Amino acid sequence: MTTASAITTAPSTRAWRNAVFVVFTLSGLDIATWLGRIPSVRDELSASTLTMGLLVVGMSVGSIAGLTFAGHIVGKLGAKRGVQIAAVCLALGLVMAGISVSLGWGFAAIWISLIAFGFGNGLCDVSMNVTGATAERLGGRTIMPLFHAAFSLGTLAGAGLGALAERLEVPVALHFIVLGILTSLAMVTVVRWFGDERVIEAEATDTSPVPLPVSRWAVWRQPSTLLIGVIVLGMALAEGSANDWLPLAMIDGHGLENDGGSAVLTVFLAAMTAGRVAGSPLIDRFGRVPVLRASAAVAVVGLGMLIFVPSVPLAIVGVVLWGLGASLGFPMGMSAAADDPRTAAARVSAVATIGYVAFLAGPPIIGLVGEHFGLLHGLLIVFVFIIAAGLASGAARERTPEATGTTGAGPSLPARNDETDATHETDATSRTDATSATGARRDAR
Repeated sequence: MTTASAITTAPSTRAWRNAVFVVFTLSGLDIATWLGRIPSVRDELSASTLTMGLLVVGMSVGSIAGLTFAGHIVGKLGAKRGVQIAAVCLALGLVMAGISVSLGWGFAAIWISLIAFGFGNGLCDVSMNVTGATAERLGGRTIMPLFHAAFSLGTLAGAGLGALAERLEVPVALHFIVLGILTSLAMVTVVRWFGDERVIEAEATDTSPVPLPVSRWAVWRQPSTLLIGVIVLGMALAEGSANDWLPLAMIDGHGLENDGGSAVLTVFLAAMTAGRVAGSPLIDRFGRVPVLRASAAVAVVGLGMLIFVPSVPLAIVGVVLWGLGASLGFPMGMSAAADDPRTAAARVSAVATIGYVAFLAGPPIIGLVGEHFGLLHGLLIVFVFIIAAGLASGAARERTPEATGTTGAGPSLPARNDETDATHETDATSRTDATSATGARRDAR
């Protein structure tokens, strides 16, 4: 039974939610710090397009490893510890990558550094999505796209700093060391306001017949998990291919300079951010499936404009549409995977692992095609996966009110006040005591 003391000291749902926003933002800033300096890395290595694709695979390999272990780490230690471990890996990988580039240690040293960076990214991704999904359910309304909008704001800030660093010719090592250490320290500090999602998931919030405990590998045998994975795979490729290749595609395919290529990536990330901010009320009103289908259509149109329209201004309009279309797929997939709080960590880990195949296989495949036919034509591969995501979108449909005890298209738990305590009682017999203790805590304020 939860004690009054435990309830009094637990963070509120609002503090928990705000801390998740910060972690998403810092995670995006870390990723974009690397992405924004890819042109300089290519110049330092005198690397071909294919070589850059193989370099990006290093980060993808690390990310897959991080995602694979994340379900166990988060399930055993909780999302708070998961973020802390991830922060250390992110700092180590980014700092070592910067030093390797600036000191000329070569491809292998950067590749190994990116494995550590990718591991931290994968672990952080699952950890923050699991705890974010719990905060979303406690709030009673769709908020996951806003968390991912915070991630996009972080990437937007990181890309802007990267473009500025490119123009000012700031050494890659200095840039990476400063940002890597500061962001990781902030992550380690802010997670103190996380609640323990494992306590929330222990509540009997759903009476559907799911055998407990659920094996962390059993979720891979569920068709819904695999179909949601297809959605995340297609939309992750739509998002990730822009992060990996858009600056170079604008440089090689549309004739821009390095700083111009980085600036167009900033435009894409701004469109992603706008789409995620606007997306939450649309999802609550129309549901995940119609929004997913519309998103896929918009992304295809925008990507087509970038590839086939030679005019730079119109290509940039296409980049905006591409960003808007790609903005909601990943967060909706994460929400769908986490609909059942009892299997959230395992399913989010599985779905994210499927999605990250795009980051593992996408860069070398696009790089190989781009080496022979140009990067713009290499991006045609993304079309197929976006269409597949649109076709599989029915798997993300919200769970029925009969199964969840809720109404509407939003999160699967009933709405709770923002100041509701994050560690609610775990059995029916403790509800009266917990309510009284919570009331005493509010009176004490």
